[in-house]
Amino acid sequence: MKQLRLATVGSVDDGKSTLIGRLLFDSKNIFADHLEHMESVSKRRGDEEIDLSLLTDGLRAEREQGITIDVAHRYFATPKRSFVIMDCPGHIQFTRNMVTGTSHADLAIVLIDARHGVAEQTRRHSLLVSLLRVPHMVVCINKMDMVGYSEERFNEIRREFEEFAAKLKLQDVTFIPISALIGDNVVTRSAELSWFNGPTILGHLENVYTASDENQIGARFPVQLVIRPRTPEHHDFRGFSGVIAGGIFRTGDEVMVLPSGFTTTVTEIRDSEGPVQEATPGMSVVMQVADDISIVRGDMLCRPNNKPNVTQEHEAMLCWFDAKFQLDTTRRYILKHTTRETKAVVEEIRYRLDITNLHRDESVTTLAMNDIARVKIRTAEPLLRDSYEDNRRTGSFILIDEATCATVAAGMILSPR
Repeated sequence: MKQLRLATVGSVDDGKSTLIGRLLFDSKNIFADHLEHMESVSKRRGDEEIDLSLLTDGLRAEREQGITIDVAHRYFATPKRSFVIMDCPGHIQFTRNMVTGTSHADLAIVLIDARHGVAEQTRRHSLLVSLLRVPHMVVCINKMDMVGYSEERFNEIRREFEEFAAKLKLQDVTFIPISALIGDNVVTRSAELSWFNGPTILGHLENVYTASDENQIGARFPVQLVIRPRTPEHHDFRGFSGVIAGGIFRTGDEVMVLPSGFTTTVTEIRDSEGPVQEATPGMSVVMQVADDISIVRGDMLCRPNNKPNVTQEHEAMLCWFDAKFQLDTTRRYILKHTTRETKAVVEEIRYRLDITNLHRDESVTTLAMNDIARVKIRTAEPLLRDSYEDNRRTGSFILIDEATCATVAAGMILSPR
């Protein structure tokens, strides 16, 4: 079964790092030396039990504060499936890190503390998961041991989240009551939660179907690098490397090069192992074409009858990251989209979303850190783009401050009205 990329999100101290530690510990995916180190650190801090969150909180600042700051990646496997877990920070000032981790996820695990219910940061992260079009979501009501494993409390939080989520475009949502600290319903079923008939977390992750999530129709290949070895052995070789952003490319396919509009034929596709007959989304490949036409970094190969939009005007949802400077609609930013970079201005803020109730504030003239808004953007050069709903790779971009080179925002391109 296809490898599953999953991200844990939610408010601070809801138990995200502990859940990952428990998942790896109970599924026998922690190396002995890591376990010994965790035991040693836990003893030095005076903890009676092993602190499983240490497995992902790797930075010294994280361990000293007991929080997650950066996105931690962990790889593990069971007989049924392999996984990549991205542990995203819960603190509001690290929302940009959460967006980075979740943007590549097939599934998001949203942690909610059973004592506190749906917090503001839980709403913010859930909204971002929706905007990022993560196909699957698991809402884990954690710390059930601290509310007496109450079915009534679980249903109360579930109703509260469903009321909020009804306004979001969430495709597949599963609710599971757990205790990450004790291990209830993480890998094995809990006798304390006998009233719950659904799967454990691991059981659900092993069986969730993701093969149909990728865009297999709109073939997209942004050119990252032109390869010309100019060695005696490969004197005439000219290949184009990059990552397949959508659809399927096969040897012999007719393709169009954008923005030039010239057409040619794919003569060979290579991955790290050698020649292949076809390339699918996410594969890093080198392509060769039949004709000696101009193709440079930032160009895109696609099907002649299925082209991306080529335009300088863009409607997008924007998440502002910068804590020092607010969005300035009179300034130019660098917009990075696939393998292209161009100057851009945010011409208009259509509205800002209120995180608590999703109401639209159309009176705003700027954006501060963690604000989410619909904006109109104009780029100096046309982008070769799709809507984010159709293609997460060709429908996303980042804004970079020209002066500081800091990434100040991430955006998702919307479908035309």
